[in-house]
Amino acid sequence: MRFACLGSGSRGNALVVEQDRTRLMLDCGYPVRETERRLARLNLAPDDLAGIIVTHEHSDHIAGAYKFARKYRLPTWLTHGTLKGFPGDVSDLPQINLIDSHSPFSVGALQLLPFPVPHDAREPAHFVFTDGAHRLGVLTDTGSSTSHIEAMLSGCDALVLECNHDLDMLMNGDYPRVLKARVAGRYGHLDNESSAGLLAALDRGRLQHVIAAHLSQHNNTPELARQALAQAMGCVPEWIGVADQDEGFGWREII
Repeated sequence: MRFACLGSGSRGNALVVEQDRTRLMLDCGYPVRETERRLARLNLAPDDLAGIIVTHEHSDHIAGAYKFARKYRLPTWLTHGTLKGFPGDVSDLPQINLIDSHSPFSVGALQLLPFPVPHDAREPAHFVFTDGAHRLGVLTDTGSSTSHIEAMLSGCDALVLECNHDLDMLMNGDYPRVLKARVAGRYGHLDNESSAGLLAALDRGRLQHVIAAHLSQHNNTPELARQALAQAMGCVPEWIGVADQDEGFGWREII
């Protein structure tokens, strides 16, 4: 089982998870041509994908999903609330699969375990991917943790975990007061220390990879995110990966 990121941040998000011949793209926040280019960087073509999983309807996660799914006739999985916010006329998409955020489902060699998150979207869900032996947890948009989130992410072999902002940088920056309140609020985004607190609450005994994701380009730095998560892990900061907005990250193997 392996995974890679096309890019992560407020200008677009997409992640690919692969097991055997099953490859799923989680979110598609880039235009079609840019998504094609970023897939090629991972030696993938659109036809290699089994479908698109959508976490929620915010544009940085869904902007390219409609056109990409329509062009390449890819099935899409999403909650009913996310479907309501889906851009475009979904009637001409090849296959829409409505999911419940508490009910597992399978696509090829991968099983997906969805879970709801506190975020200012209609019905957001994030996911644990598993092949039966390994677990990859992905959490990129939530304003706060919950006991259910911690239960879902505990015991994973790899984590992609939101570190959106450094709280001091956000509050002392030039964002309008209303936007600061939204980002830092219960339904906004996790700051570095909150992400570290979530990580510290998990069973971390199996972790092979920890990736800081969805970093704000205005209110965070890779160094600060790494430092916070490394403290929770008890490791050197260099061991923590970072999902970059422009480059994402290359393939990571879970063994």
